[in-house]
Amino acid sequence: MSSPHSPNQNHLLAALPTEEFDSLAAHLELVPLPLGAMLYEPGRQLQYAYFPTTSIVSLHYVLASGASAETAGVGNEGMVGISLFMGGDTTPSSAVVCIAGHAYRLERRKLLQEFNRGGSLQRLLLRYTQALIAQMCQTAACNRHHSVEQQLCRWLLAVLDRVPSHELVVTQELIANMLGVRREGITEAAGKLQRAGLIRYRRGHIAVLDRIGLERRACECYAVIKKEWS
Repeated sequence: MSSPHSPNQNHLLAALPTEEFDSLAAHLELVPLPLGAMLYEPGRQLQYAYFPTTSIVSLHYVLASGASAETAGVGNEGMVGISLFMGGDTTPSSAVVCIAGHAYRLERRKLLQEFNRGGSLQRLLLRYTQALIAQMCQTAACNRHHSVEQQLCRWLLAVLDRVPSHELVVTQELIANMLGVRREGITEAAGKLQRAGLIRYRRGHIAVLDRIGLERRACECYAVIKKEWS
């Protein structure tokens, strides 16, 4: 019986030519990522790169006051830890698991060794970094100019693109922290979506009932970000 987990569930790893993939495969370690787990803290040295398969990791920027907001999300389309090959050993943001699941992690030395070969892995990671930066820019504009309801729709759609289920295990408090808004704002926005028949919410769970309806209520930021991954 085949294993339910495979590095090929991550799109970056799946895109590697066989020879380069085989060079990495023995060094990839499958790890569970529980909800709320902190993978990186600001200013701490990074030891591993993470390639999510069934999990989603939220990149947060944390202010001196302790307030924070998500700058980007990383799921099976990408990798957590671009600082490792971009010339830095630390990151100013934190990386927190917002949807529990699994990832494959790779020790920093092996990542740099393969990246510096200048092959397909390097090209894929640089292209991914470009898309991640675009996501960060669009998210910043979205958080400034669009309503909480539009931001919530964008976030839910982005999660749905990365997981097989339409039911998400996530709290309103966690979503509020990621969007950098008050929990009451998320409660109000989720209530509107539920009354419209787009989602069903119960404590710690959100089931998406009408994806097309969410897309109609979302701002243009969702489509712009999704295009970067295509």
